[in-house]
Amino acid sequence: MSLHKFLLEPISCHSWNKDHTQLAISPNNHEVHIYQKNKTQWTKLHELKEHNGRITGIDWAENSNRIVTCGADRNAYVWTLKDGTWKPMLVILRINRAATAVKWSPLENKFAVGSGARLISICYFEEENDWWVSKHIKKPIRSTVLSLEWHPNNIILAAGSCDFKCRIFSGYIKEVDAKPATTPWGSKMTFGQVLAEFGSCNGGWVHDVSFSASGNQVAWVGHDSTVFVADVTKDMAVVQVKVEFLPLLALTFISEEKIAAAVNDCCLIMFSYKDGQLNCLGKAEGSKQSTQKGNMSAMERFKNMDKRATNSELDSSLQTLHQNSITQLSIEGDKKNCKKLCSTGMDGAMVLWEYSSLESAMRAMKI
Repeated sequence: MSLHKFLLEPISCHSWNKDHTQLAISPNNHEVHIYQKNKTQWTKLHELKEHNGRITGIDWAENSNRIVTCGADRNAYVWTLKDGTWKPMLVILRINRAATAVKWSPLENKFAVGSGARLISICYFEEENDWWVSKHIKKPIRSTVLSLEWHPNNIILAAGSCDFKCRIFSGYIKEVDAKPATTPWGSKMTFGQVLAEFGSCNGGWVHDVSFSASGNQVAWVGHDSTVFVADVTKDMAVVQVKVEFLPLLALTFISEEKIAAAVNDCCLIMFSYKDGQLNCLGKAEGSKQSTQKGNMSAMERFKNMDKRATNSELDSSLQTLHQNSITQLSIEGDKKNCKKLCSTGMDGAMVLWEYSSLESAMRAMKI
């Protein structure tokens, strides 16, 4: 595992390019910074400055090499690299509240944007008018949409919201999609059709959702520190595990049977789902001392102390790699074969967890 520090500001969202050589992050403001890694150093290549409100979502389309961003200014932009410069194109979202999350579909021919307007915008490119337009999924959403995740079939969409619900919708757009086949989630795939709705027994915002690699399971995390998994192969049966930590803010499947979740406690929690049983395996937080001392020079450690106005590098410092809440997770590879897990958070840091070292750290810190 390795720790990388970019700025003092929190990293509100991030996304990688296809080969994981470039990283797009937003330092909790209206800008997107694109970095490229050269051996052990990160070089800033571009700054994208079109939004006039805090950016809340970034997603980098791997195959088409386009970036979509959304923000508190109620706008979304699709960025295309032309002659070494990223050019923005405005998306017609038609929302009156902040955009909160954005995700490209697997085929990258459309994307979904969640918002505080209690709706989801499914956006696609209209060739005739040469612009990005949207269709709205409104019912039965009753509050802000916080998270989105596409099913591998490019049609089904999972959404988590502040009304304590995880819902499965049809995101079929006849203008860009082939006629969908029948799936275990349902056969009626008209746009906006609610295929399933799951509630949180104890209450709590649904901060993040994730489909498994097969698309037969969907997992979500609530603000009440509970992880849920619904299995369509078992009549949509829902299992849950509540942990004694601060709220869980993000999660992702890292294999067909394992889930990683990020916690306000600055660590990762690992879960397994197999044969209809959901179990908590343990937590992984890393070793800040060994990682930091191994990667930082004496001058860098002195600068760190100076930023915190302390006279000891151990003062007011947690022993975890992250020093504040982890807010987003992403993977290198795919959900069948995860190579690395990337976490970013409110401390302005990014940690890359090797899959093998993640399992080792988890075994060493059994709950």
